[in-house]
Amino acid sequence: MLFLGLYLVAIGVEGIKRSLPTLGAEQFDENTPKGRKQRSTFFNYFIFCLICGGLIVVTLVLWIEDNVGWQWGFGISTIAILLSIVILLAGSVFYRCRIPNGTPLATMFKVVCAASLNVSKVANSDEQQTKENETNRARLSNTLEWLNRAVENKPANRLLACSIQEVEDVKIMLQILPIFCTIILNCCLAQLSTFSVQQAATMNTMLGSFKVPPASLPVFPIVFLMIMTPLYDHIIIPFARKWKKFEMGVSHLQGIGLGLCFFILAMAVAALVELQRKKVSKVAMVALLPISFLWISFQYLFLGSADLFVLAGLMEFSFTEAPVRMRSLATSFSWASLSMGYFLSGVIVSVVNGVTGARYHRQPWFSGENLNHHHLDRFYWLLCVLSLLNLEIIFFGRIVTITNQYQETFKII
Repeated sequence: MLFLGLYLVAIGVEGIKRSLPTLGAEQFDENTPKGRKQRSTFFNYFIFCLICGGLIVVTLVLWIEDNVGWQWGFGISTIAILLSIVILLAGSVFYRCRIPNGTPLATMFKVVCAASLNVSKVANSDEQQTKENETNRARLSNTLEWLNRAVENKPANRLLACSIQEVEDVKIMLQILPIFCTIILNCCLAQLSTFSVQQAATMNTMLGSFKVPPASLPVFPIVFLMIMTPLYDHIIIPFARKWKKFEMGVSHLQGIGLGLCFFILAMAVAALVELQRKKVSKVAMVALLPISFLWISFQYLFLGSADLFVLAGLMEFSFTEAPVRMRSLATSFSWASLSMGYFLSGVIVSVVNGVTGARYHRQPWFSGENLNHHHLDRFYWLLCVLSLLNLEIIFFGRIVTITNQYQETFKII
């Protein structure tokens, strides 16, 4: 029953995170500057609402679960979801909803299959079919030309019949995929929410006379994000608009790039804090170290900023650049990257532990009686280097995205 409930929660969360950003963004008129600015604000405050929910979880709900019972924590969450359904349905008469037309994944699969199967048929086309092919080529873009074969010759199976618009939509989706290479960054996010809690458990978690549970550490990036989001949307963005004479103030790619830099700083700070913690542990030689857990909050500040810029930037970028019929699929890529990063984080820990233990028969980085015997600082430096390489690949590797609106080289201005 427990696992059944967890699977149902996973399905429900995926449905919400995949559909809600697109539904909200479509309420604004993208053909006017005011509508585009309001849409950008929506994405920022969508992240803000997620953060507010996280704050309630790591404070009120966590305290109830620890002191009253887990069933009460699940009960509060269930009631909150039921209320959200009522509120969502109450406003449904005012929503602008696009009627779904086809399945994006099915369209992508159809175009790729049609292009692959038409490879051998082009050379054997008759004269009339050849003229039709030339007409279609003139209407198709020159990028990813191998997909143009999807509309050359009539397919043997009518299910593989593709329109020019479908081919162009698939091209756009394939071209924006490189921007979602943020799995390594989400690996960093996963490690900071696991190992950092273990670090805090060995440190002094007293704030005056109040003992802070180590599991409540995420409250630091949450509170910082709650302050940062309005500041970013109402002060930083308007200033950037006036300074750069650019409608959005900061482009999506620039925001993502800034977030990537914050991720690198977060891992570097995490490594330095761990070095300081281990230094104290060698001197103190006690289970509870005389060092405040507030040291860990510094890395969370950078982490919170990175999460705001990258996640909001990815969602807005995917919505604005993807074809209209594939926006929900495009916005879901950022959540897929997040889940894959969390999954890959466990793989990286296992690989690092195996490699460091096998070479020269040394002690693995994550082995020993307690956390003080681990080499967590080295692992943080490794993630810092991987994040730097990720930034290099995405931005300085000259990955070029050609979209339906403009062509932009990935670089930080």
